[in-house]
Amino acid sequence: QVQVQESGGGTVQAGGSLRLTCAVSGSTLINYVMGWHRQAPGKERETVAAITWSEGRTYVADSVRGRFTISRDYAKNMVYLQINSLKPDDTAIYYCAVKMRGSANYHSWGQGTQVTVSS
Repeated sequence: QVQVQESGGGTVQAGGSLRLTCAVSGSTLINYVMGWHRQAPGKERETVAAITWSEGRTYVADSVRGRFTISRDYAKNMVYLQINSLKPDDTAIYYCAVKMRGSANYHSWGQGTQVTVSS
């Protein structure tokens, strides 16, 4: 069973940057997709980026494209989300989760890491 643990959140000023880290363990990941998701207070959870573990093919949501970059370190079993030019609207809890390729649903959610952007 896959387990994930997010880290790297914090409070930053608008215009700043953060790199979130997702440490992944517990299973062979070759057939998995790793996703970063966020949920702001009063809003639905949204998937902001995803990456296929084996090929490293990426998806980034239109709403954050150009500012968010997802990557993975194959050797360290880590997935990263680089967030640049942070905006107050980026304030949310950011979660890492996985899903099997071809599956619609993510599972093995982490506890999340809080990102707060001050104006």
